[in-house]
Amino acid sequence: MTRRAVGFLAGLLSGIAAGYVWWTREQARHQRALYSRRPMRRLAALGWISGQPSAESMVMLREYLGWEQNPVLQRRARRLLARFENALH
Repeated sequence: MTRRAVGFLAGLLSGIAAGYVWWTREQARHQRALYSRRPMRRLAALGWISGQPSAESMVMLREYLGWEQNPVLQRRARRLLARFENALH
């Protein structure tokens, strides 16, 4: 493998690692920002909720679906709700 290819791979892996660290921090920081004005914060909150399957999370997602207007976030919330319903019933 050439030196240039090694440099490219190192940069690529560094970028992926930095992106993963950033996204993990966003999720932790905005875990309860489900009703934020900012869609990325709501997406991060949905990401955090995805790891918390419970009856409480299902109620929260149902309420959220009545409020959310962004179709992408609605679809994500519906998928989470269906997954939780299957897992908990």
